[in-house]
Amino acid sequence: MTGPRTGPQQHASQGGAFPALRLAAPEPSWAIEADVAVVGSGVAGLTAALRCATAGLRVVIVTKALLDAGSTRWAQGGIAAALGEGDSPEQHLADTLVAGAGLCDETAVRLLVEEGPDAVRRLIDSGAVFDTEPGTGRIELTREGGHHRRRIAHAGGDATGAEISRALVAAVQDVRASGTPGGGSIETVEHALVLDLLKDAAGRTAGVSLHVMGEGQHDGVGAVHAPAVVLATGGMGQVFSATTNPAVSTGDGVALALRAGAEVSDLEFVQFHPTVLYLGSDAEGQQPLISEAVRGEGAHLVDADGVRFMVGRHELAELAPRDIVAKGITRRCQEQGVEHVYLDARHFGARMWAERFPTILAACRAHGIDPVTEPIPVAPAAHYASGGVRTDLAGRTTVPGLYACGEVACTGVHGANRLASNSLLEGLVFAERIADSVVGAASDGARPGPPVAGGRELPLPPAEARGAVQRVMTRGAGVLRSAESLATAAAELAALDPAEAGAVKSAEPGTETWEAANLRLVAAVLVAAARRRAETRGCHWREDHPDSDDSRWRRHLVVTLDPGDPRALTVRTTDGTGFPPVADHAAKPAAEPEETP
Repeated sequence: MTGPRTGPQQHASQGGAFPALRLAAPEPSWAIEADVAVVGSGVAGLTAALRCATAGLRVVIVTKALLDAGSTRWAQGGIAAALGEGDSPEQHLADTLVAGAGLCDETAVRLLVEEGPDAVRRLIDSGAVFDTEPGTGRIELTREGGHHRRRIAHAGGDATGAEISRALVAAVQDVRASGTPGGGSIETVEHALVLDLLKDAAGRTAGVSLHVMGEGQHDGVGAVHAPAVVLATGGMGQVFSATTNPAVSTGDGVALALRAGAEVSDLEFVQFHPTVLYLGSDAEGQQPLISEAVRGEGAHLVDADGVRFMVGRHELAELAPRDIVAKGITRRCQEQGVEHVYLDARHFGARMWAERFPTILAACRAHGIDPVTEPIPVAPAAHYASGGVRTDLAGRTTVPGLYACGEVACTGVHGANRLASNSLLEGLVFAERIADSVVGAASDGARPGPPVAGGRELPLPPAEARGAVQRVMTRGAGVLRSAESLATAAAELAALDPAEAGAVKSAEPGTETWEAANLRLVAAVLVAAARRRAETRGCHWREDHPDSDDSRWRRHLVVTLDPGDPRALTVRTTDGTGFPPVADHAAKPAAEPEETP
């Protein structure tokens, strides 16, 4: 719990020309002019784009697949807000702070829970349809882990993300077709992988470079020139072998921000969802999620002997915060020498399964499991990055003109462990705040100069490095971590860096090698922070340091990439428990570099 983070100033060191580091790529051969480039098309990106367009700005949305193909559509459980009778923002605040294990920025959380209910109502006004109680018309609310109240609004039973995505995409398509009364517009570039931030000679954001992957309206590498760039690229779950994240979640936004000189914080706190459908020890890629709402409606976790092992471990049993449940599952698996436990919801009956959880029911049956008649095998899998690109309360990063919101950002809301269903709410609330900041900056009329070419071009690893990174991270930096496992992971990741030991040979530029480079970089940062944090806190679990240590580690780790040596990371801690505003970063003394990735 910390003080406010305000102030728009950035590092003095972020001045200068084009980012010192960039991916090996052809020079842009075409460009689009805009007032703001939004990278990503989940709840955060689309909300920011719509609000900026409504205020009269020219917006270009760059998205890696189709507009509706990001992480938002996969969100099952719902969106948390104090909308129910007897609930309040203060109660939502308290639950969020507990889940964050002492590292939440209380000011950011208070902003989230107080502005959240109205943000949800605006989402409904834009066309999102939530499930309602029969007869009353009130929004139907459920519970999830860490919540002491029923405050999770859901849609389509377990298809909340899909409904939110549908409503926002429809609104974007309306603006794209007809514009806005204030003269704003939205243009979209689909199937486009963002590459690097563009800067002018003064070090201000001047847009992004991107590559259209064969099915968009442009071919090859191009650029969007804009004085503001909003990163809303989602997560980095593909850094692990098994994840709930879609294949496009390769950490592109965090990697871009690092190469641009921005600060990244709390990346060691990767939330592993406790209940992911277990498909075998060799399963890789995106795995079916079994929503926490299933437990919220009364499903029980049982071990191989049918024992409810979470009872007695926490007052909320199966509805404890996710890190506690994931640890409980992992411990019980170790004790019994098995690879999964079971989620038992047979008592729901066929009708409840079909009406409340149709998506999960279909996914289970597609894999030969019928939850109506048998328990569901489940195990933890990588789910959500609680850290990301460091921002202030207006979503501003330490690079002038660069903003971040949603899972790619570290706003201070989540601390060491995100509270269930706070992610969609964070995307809504902070995207609106970013849009207001971008609109305010645009009203000043200042625009950056032309992008300045240059910077050190980083060699690319081969495409097969993606699988290698995932295996390294799953072995060494998954649910269970230790000094030994993390040191091994760091060495193995370094060996995958083409720049290691002076090697300069680069793989051919292309989508697969760019993604592999991004994954290797964010993996190296995650491991560097996890090695430094010698304690167990939230979703960071060190076997060799099983307890939390508030005297040393109730603080944040901030990581930057050394522009003089792309193999070196600088890892430092904030003073005390504070999560200071970005304006204060330059005043903090840097720690010794942790290691070279």
